[in-house]
Amino acid sequence: MNASADVVIIGAGVIGAATAYFASLKGLRVTVLEQGAPGSGTSSACEGNILVSDKELGPELELTRYSLSVWHGDLEEHKDLWEFESKGGVIVASRESSLESLNRVMAAQASFGVSVAPLDAADLRALEPNINPAALGGASYPEDCQVQPMLVVAHLLRLARQNGAKVISNTKVTGFLRRGDSVMGVRTTAGDFHAGAVVNCAGTWAGELAALAGVRVPVLPRRGFVMVTEPLPPMVHHKVYAAEYIDNVGSSDAGLQASPVVEGTASGTILIGSSRERVGFDSRVSTEALQRMAANALDLFPFLEQVKVLRHYHGFRPYCPDHLPVIGPDERAPGLWHSAGHEGAGIGLSAGTGKLLAQALAGETTDLPLNEFAPARFGEDPPATVFSAREETRA
Repeated sequence: MNASADVVIIGAGVIGAATAYFASLKGLRVTVLEQGAPGSGTSSACEGNILVSDKELGPELELTRYSLSVWHGDLEEHKDLWEFESKGGVIVASRESSLESLNRVMAAQASFGVSVAPLDAADLRALEPNINPAALGGASYPEDCQVQPMLVVAHLLRLARQNGAKVISNTKVTGFLRRGDSVMGVRTTAGDFHAGAVVNCAGTWAGELAALAGVRVPVLPRRGFVMVTEPLPPMVHHKVYAAEYIDNVGSSDAGLQASPVVEGTASGTILIGSSRERVGFDSRVSTEALQRMAANALDLFPFLEQVKVLRHYHGFRPYCPDHLPVIGPDERAPGLWHSAGHEGAGIGLSAGTGKLLAQALAGETTDLPLNEFAPARFGEDPPATVFSAREETRA
């Protein structure tokens, strides 16, 4: 095959799907290449959160609020397709020190326009009657939402195809077509694809893909687990998590971190998280992680001690060392663009990221500047650490 397009997108997860949809709305000729099945990477191994509550002041919070406006604006008419639920979030503090820290975070977020309200112990129990009686208070975030991520991927790709986009599965990128330093397309197991722009939306493999083009983008995998309980009557009414979760999200520690995150679903099951650890692409089940997650969940909701866990699943989040995604054109290899490294916020940020990228690809001024997310911020060092992550899998 020797095909051409305005834009070739590598990766059919939620970031690639959103980019394809919004680029197709701009009238661009879009081809999406996926090495496996659409959505089979990180998008298939997460809860589908769209969170404002866990973001500190800075570029990610600004992108989060923009993305939320896209979910509620551009994508509002399609929300039932992916079971969009405005369930709201509740952060719980069980220690005075945690409550003081949470109050500082709330004040900073509120100054940026985030909708947040402090909760005393009585307020907390009014929202979540089954919370641990020892909880001192917390915060309510009505803007927090949830979707079914696989449905988002499937329907955004379907809508993109209706606009003329092509989606090609089971096709692995093996190299780049070059003219000097410029990227002119990709070589794949299905042949060459020429394009005016190539967008790296390869998730946890984005760093390895960038290395094929000779540039450094240090996106690495961070493993996380989710547990699923038996169906129950409504017992948990929001996304509920401990104040310590915010610290873990922003941490760069390689070791296992686990903080309680509990939420109910429309089907009655309860999702229990969260864990994060840098172990390369080691896909083995960690009993330590599951045990710590279970113990943490009991600290939030003691009734869970009598509830059966039906299953668990896990996957890898695309992690960047500075906790900001990589979004935009790569000046080191003109024609190559990146959109990766969103870690656990990828579902929520996908809508805004896709729309901003589509604007840039169409030559328009973006609604938000992308300079804070520029790929070249990582410099020219060879991406050796990307490959060491894969080596650990063989151990």
